[in-house]
Amino acid sequence: MHLKHLGLAAVLAFVAAPALAAGPDGVYARPNGTTAKVWTCGGKLCAKVQESNFDMFLSGIAAAGDGKWQGDMKHPDMPGFMTFNGTVTTTAKGLKVQGCAVGQSMCDSEAWTRK
Repeated sequence: MHLKHLGLAAVLAFVAAPALAAGPDGVYARPNGTTAKVWTCGGKLCAKVQESNFDMFLSGIAAAGDGKWQGDMKHPDMPGFMTFNGTVTTTAKGLKVQGCAVGQSMCDSEAWTRK
C-alpha cells in the first residue's frame, strides 16, 4: 500500500469509528443549584455533593454496561440510614441519577449537567 493510501485509510477508519462517550468523572450542576463531584473509585462510581457535609451518596456503585451504573445510594437530603436502589446513566449532556425505594415502585430522578 502506498503512503498516500495509508493516510486515506487512517482518515476513513477515524471517521467511521463510533464516537466514544465521555466518562462520568467530573463536576455536575444539579437542578437545585448545588454541584456534585463524580469520580471512579476502584472501577466503581462515587459521588459527593460539594456544598454538603454529607458523606458520599454514591460510594462505589458497579458498572452495569452501556454507560450505566447500579447499586445502593443515599440521598443527601434524607437521613443517612436510608438507602435506595440507584442507577446512574450517562447522557449527551451529563448524567441521569435515579433512586428507587421499595424495589422499583417509588422512583425519583435528576438530570445533572456537566460543568
